[in-house]
Amino acid sequence: MSTALTSGQAAPGFTLPDASGRTVSLSDYAGRQVIVYFYPKAATPGCTTEACDFRDSLAALQAAGVDVVGISTDAPEALTTFAEDHGLNFPLLSDADHRVAEAWGAWGEKLVNNKTVMGTLRSTAVVNADGTVRTAEYRVSAEGHVAHLRTELGL
Repeated sequence: MSTALTSGQAAPGFTLPDASGRTVSLSDYAGRQVIVYFYPKAATPGCTTEACDFRDSLAALQAAGVDVVGISTDAPEALTTFAEDHGLNFPLLSDADHRVAEAWGAWGEKLVNNKTVMGTLRSTAVVNADGTVRTAEYRVSAEGHVAHLRTELGL
């Protein structure tokens, strides 16, 4: 199991391919707040709910200087389909070997169909403009999580 991030620590850097194969790095967001969220699998009910909530809130978040990046272990092709099917308007990144999820505390044991497996834990971190972690939340619920984040950010 990976170690959870804590408020005030430097957010672990990453460079990952997006749905189109272009690389995206955490450093691309330097000077802006960014929500980095980890989700288990594209196009599943909970992940779709969460992604669509981010999509619907993106304009308000960006107007407040907050960007959004979603990360899963899905291949870029699956991310492309997911983004196209739901009109997702923010980067979805492929962490195929789950190294980034591990570094961010978003990889560990979870219960799926009454079976304990290793996988992505639905998690969210808000990274400050200076690259430090503002908040990190683990095993969050897909439904209502974006509204919770907006309240936490004062939006």
